Amino acid sequence: MLGKRFGVLLVLLAFIMVFSGTGLADEVRIGVYEPLTGPMAAGGQMTLEGIRLAHELYPTVLGKEVRLFVEDNKTDKAEAALTVSRLIELHRVNAIIGTYGSSLAMSGGPVAETAGIPVMGCSPTHPLVTEGNDYYFRACFIDPFQGHIMATYAYHTLGAREVAIIQDIAQDYSVGLSHFFRQAFVELTGDPASVVGMSSYQTLDTDFTAQLTYLRGLNPDAVFAPGYYGDVALLITQARELGMDIPFLGGDACEAPEFIEIGGQNVEGVAISTHYSADAPVTEESTKFVEAFYEKYGHAPSAFAALGYDAYLLILDAIERAGSIEPEDIRFALSQTEGFEGATGFITMDETGNAVKTGVILQVQDGEFIYAGSVEPQ
Repeated sequence: MLGKRFGVLLVLLAFIMVFSGTGLADEVRIGVYEPLTGPMAAGGQMTLEGIRLAHELYPTVLGKEVRLFVEDNKTDKAEAALTVSRLIELHRVNAIIGTYGSSLAMSGGPVAETAGIPVMGCSPTHPLVTEGNDYYFRACFIDPFQGHIMATYAYHTLGAREVAIIQDIAQDYSVGLSHFFRQAFVELTGDPASVVGMSSYQTLDTDFTAQLTYLRGLNPDAVFAPGYYGDVALLITQARELGMDIPFLGGDACEAPEFIEIGGQNVEGVAISTHYSADAPVTEESTKFVEAFYEKYGHAPSAFAALGYDAYLLILDAIERAGSIEPEDIRFALSQTEGFEGATGFITMDETGNAVKTGVILQVQDGEFIYAGSVEPQ
């Protein structure tokens, strides 16, 4: 009888240790929240490919096993906050990676901040993702720089002197990037009237005829469309059907196979800004990443896969430098990141947790994204 009671006490003690956190000292728990379903699923799935590859190549840190806990935020702002909460309360993670989609990141960020858990963003580029949140960092550059990249491309490479913009009014990413592109283009031309018009739509709209007819009447030299891949591919297809043969430009959210699958021949020549190209490796880690990715998945990696890979490695690097898996120690080490060698380049965190790094331009040629150049940070 005494033996049974002792056994029960041991079980209870183990239960208490696990749920008090003391039983987790021999492993590192990293949470992941990405849109694996919904309109942004392609971006989340590409990111997760990179994270899983990084975990496979680097499964331990400080002699401890790293465990991944993956949650689907379903491309929903409320769900994004809930998934972060589940990662913290249910899985007791030490740090979090995520998420594709700036609006989703801005929903999850305050939850992590309140709990004191550091987050490494992969590709949420809106400035507000990290602003005022000491626990949110990111492996990507931010939209003021991305707007500069595409404005410079439009002005110098295309020779555009008048442009129009069509934005997704429902997405913070699209609205913010539109603003920064406009600001940068006006600075280049010195003429506030060089942005001849702006039109808007909402995520999952399928008929852009009215907006495109309006823009066509303005006769711009180019159109900037910083939305997500599916919507932008569809609106460019409709633009071509309306006889608009002018150049279209996009942001990093267009980099998905679905953009070309949906747009087909209509998106040939479209140029986008992004974070990385497998055709232009910039570090030794870039080469290692590309080779390992091909071996594991059998196709070229996207920028989002590379950013997911780097986000995981940035957290491990911070843990190694901190010599600790305590969230506050990881957060401080992340804030001190300087010259980190990742797949997407050398990364230094600025005072607001944003990566200072090189930007890349890709262009659709013969049904593929082809490297078209790089732009150094301002």
